[in-house]
Amino acid sequence: MAIYHLRASMISRSHGRSATAAIAYRVAERIEDRRTGLTFDYAKRGGVDHTETLAPDHAPDWVFDRSELWNRVEEAETRKNSQVAREVRVALPAELTHAQRVELVRDFAQEQFVDRGMIADIALHAPGRDGDDRNHHAHILLTTREIGPEGFTTKNRDWNKVELLEGWREAWARDANLALERAGIEERIDHRTLEVQRDEALELAAEARERGDEAEELRETVRAVSLDREPLPQLSAGAWQMKERGHEVGAVRAWHEVKAQAAEVARIAQELAGHVRSWLGRDQGADRALRLREALSGRKEREDAPEAEHGPAPNFTQRLRAALSGIDRQAFSERMAEYRQEQKAEAQRTRKDHQRETDRERDNDRSATRGRGHGLEW
Repeated sequence: MAIYHLRASMISRSHGRSATAAIAYRVAERIEDRRTGLTFDYAKRGGVDHTETLAPDHAPDWVFDRSELWNRVEEAETRKNSQVAREVRVALPAELTHAQRVELVRDFAQEQFVDRGMIADIALHAPGRDGDDRNHHAHILLTTREIGPEGFTTKNRDWNKVELLEGWREAWARDANLALERAGIEERIDHRTLEVQRDEALELAAEARERGDEAEELRETVRAVSLDREPLPQLSAGAWQMKERGHEVGAVRAWHEVKAQAAEVARIAQELAGHVRSWLGRDQGADRALRLREALSGRKEREDAPEAEHGPAPNFTQRLRAALSGIDRQAFSERMAEYRQEQKAEAQRTRKDHQRETDRERDNDRSATRGRGHGLEW
């Protein structure tokens, strides 16, 4: 199931982070930091499917030397609380091939970041060995300063605007959907909230019902049900990396649980939508209602039974609505209630887990020595 995820965050010295450590971990390379004298060595780390650096045409050649690039980023900043880089993390559709995912990320980064003057260092990550085998994702590390022929110049504050972030979110959904469409895949993602999407589907279903368009009503009703779930919880940068490394702390467990629920909802909705597609592929005619009923039940028992015994046979739309309503109540209500209760119970433990892991990794960064980097930053 294709999911929507785009998260942007800053890499800042005030949080004990560095651009050199960040890029070394994401691309699985060894990077020496000239400013601090530390070496961050992740060359033995697995799971990195593809790396690539994109830069504006006027950028100097050294930007394609990854170590030189991020060392110069660090050297351009003089404040102890400087924001040295920006990271954009996206979930990649598992339905696409590796080559299609690379092309999708490359084109997105070029249009949204590089064409605006940023340098984008891309790393595509494979799913973890112990995690969800569909969890393909990409990290895009971005520079915060303008680049000229001689090197970095001033910071571009326009790149921090909320409107720009919203534009990136919308563009990612658009680009991913175009990639899915080109690949002949029906799955789509949407950057809007689940509630907004669900309300839209219900409104369109009601409009279709009013004009007598039963097929469209069915499609939108099924879509509304597929959206009747909890959104994936946001994970902090630290929690996300803990998830990649297979650490099941509270926030990561909650993320996996909600994702599993979303997949189950999508599976049921896809099965029901298949009935609709089966009907739509047939000839339109006087037997439309009968074909719809058969698509749902696979038999005509209800329609053939005496009306006096069972009452009037409901049409296909009514029966589908009833089935979907039952799924919503019986299959997910209790699970969601338990999930929310568990969230409250584990909230305090989760915060403590995160803090311990953050403190431990930050201490490792500070104690790293040349040739032995331990700098997984947060």
